[in-house]
Amino acid sequence: MTTKIKGMDKSFIKVKCPDCGTETITYARGSTEVKCPVCNTVLAKPTGGKFEINGQIVGEFK
Repeated sequence: MTTKIKGMDKSFIKVKCPDCGTETITYARGSTEVKCPVCNTVLAKPTGGKFEINGQIVGEFK
């Protein structure tokens, strides 16, 4: 599942990896790819001001 993030007011999100189930906390917006630390799957990819999330968002933090 891919979700595009635009204009989130949260600073951090927790993303669950679709392949191995590991949960990773990352910035809600970013300019570099975020990969799973266990299986190296791309979890978040910047796309012109939006963040494309490849996985399930399981939490949002300020």
